[in-house]
Amino acid sequence: MGAVESTEGEREPLLVPSQPATNSTQPVFSRVYGRRWFVLTMFSMLGFMQGLVWNTWGPIQNSAKHVFEFSPKDIALLVLWGPVGFLPWLLFMWIMDKKGLRASLLLSAFFMVLGAALRSVPLQELLYRRWLIHGGQFLNGLAGPTIMSAGPLLSTTWFAPDQRATATAIASLFSYLGSACAFLIGPLAVPAPNDTIKLGSAIHWNQNHIANRIQLVLYTEFGMIAALFVAVLFYFPSRPPIPPSVAAASQRLSYRNSICRLLSNMRFLMIALAYSVPTGVAAGWGGVLDMILTPANVSQVDAGWIGFWSIVGGCVFGIAMARFADYIRGMLKLILVLMFAGASLAATWFTLTCLTRLTHLPSTKATLYTSCILVGIFINSSVPIFLELFIETVYPVPEGITCGVVTFLSNLFTGLLLSFLTFSFTDLSWLNWCLTGSCIFSLLLLLFFRESYDRLYLDVFVSV
Repeated sequence: MGAVESTEGEREPLLVPSQPATNSTQPVFSRVYGRRWFVLTMFSMLGFMQGLVWNTWGPIQNSAKHVFEFSPKDIALLVLWGPVGFLPWLLFMWIMDKKGLRASLLLSAFFMVLGAALRSVPLQELLYRRWLIHGGQFLNGLAGPTIMSAGPLLSTTWFAPDQRATATAIASLFSYLGSACAFLIGPLAVPAPNDTIKLGSAIHWNQNHIANRIQLVLYTEFGMIAALFVAVLFYFPSRPPIPPSVAAASQRLSYRNSICRLLSNMRFLMIALAYSVPTGVAAGWGGVLDMILTPANVSQVDAGWIGFWSIVGGCVFGIAMARFADYIRGMLKLILVLMFAGASLAATWFTLTCLTRLTHLPSTKATLYTSCILVGIFINSSVPIFLELFIETVYPVPEGITCGVVTFLSNLFTGLLLSFLTFSFTDLSWLNWCLTGSCIFSLLLLLFFRESYDRLYLDVFVSV
């Protein structure tokens, strides 16, 4: 179906052992370093903070509206700045391919520090304050192409083949974990306007107290990002002295040839749509989850807990599935088919539950919690499995370029969804139907997809 297999020349390692291979399972020129866990931790924490900043305003949208006079369109736009930051994705992928992981990550961390600083400037003029907040969210979005695309590159560069999927899962899912913690930190740190105190016949609402709590959250996030930027500046090597596997040392296609290979590979385009449509829709849906659940009489705090556990469940389940994929290789498609079969059922359940007036299904806190959390578990846990399957399908295209394309497509669908949201605030039930349809669409594409494992072939057969 248009697939282009890698040639024997492309599979040849760049480094040649200086002596004949022994009977050990690893070739003599490969080595793993203990410092790989420090590198993974620094990258993951930057991803965590990028996701946390991106999802700052959705969980506290009621409080932000009263303090900064944000409109519903402003809240949607604050979430939209994340996908907008992916527009120059080709430039960031070129920097990653030509300058290495360290240079591209430092640039992303600088954007995050500058963006967090702009959001924290305590201006009294609300108009200028809103501009600074929007500018800070945009700069944080510019860090997204590297943060969300470089996980597989880091895992291939630093980790052995039997740890790659696990490292990819940790590096890619910590950004989702950061957005999940925003559902928890925001409502707990910032009181909602409906948490009012009744004094006689008047309602007392301390706006200054809410504004101070929001400012405290912004200052804290800025301090954490600044500390991570300094840590990465002092030590974050692009690669180890000796590669950990044959695939890590093998020659890759050039930047231009990689783009052409990806755009002409129909199998890659099929699986790219299977990934980008549901994850893009789910990201936009989760960013305004508070608005979706408000008609169901779900409070800001309860909506925050639902969003938190749906993403955390996906992160934990995703790392567990990635570890399983490291032990039993060559089953990535089967894992994804099972995940999206569950996602389709859970999304349908949640959608019908929200339409209880028509379906007469019980709409309780337990059903909303369960169905929404299951949606998050199945969709979010599929991310690292998809990323590993992309790399296997199009190898020897560089990991950063491959994942840059698919994350751009995912954020493109998120941006389109949020753009439509700026014109429709009366009834948000269509968002639930979009989520259900995207899961079913992905499941159909996965069923017809023909998998291949070129990189796994190189590590298993060439290294022996």
